[in-house]
Amino acid sequence: MLFHVKIQQAEDGWFVAEVPALPGCVSQGRDQKEALENVKEAITAWLWAEDQKALQAHPVKPGEQPVVVAV
Repeated sequence: MLFHVKIQQAEDGWFVAEVPALPGCVSQGRDQKEALENVKEAITAWLWAEDQKALQAHPVKPGEQPVVVAV
């Protein structure tokens, strides 16, 4: 998967990386490279959390076979 990331330098010198397609998915780093590495982890965590919310909202019914797909 590909995501566009917006990087801005904060007043304190840190770089803030935000993923506009994933509301609230933000990370930071001392430099742009670190911010990008950290935001990759944030994207993974954001997607996992959304999947867990969806599972709770739509539980597997008896007799259904859950399937997990890696992207």
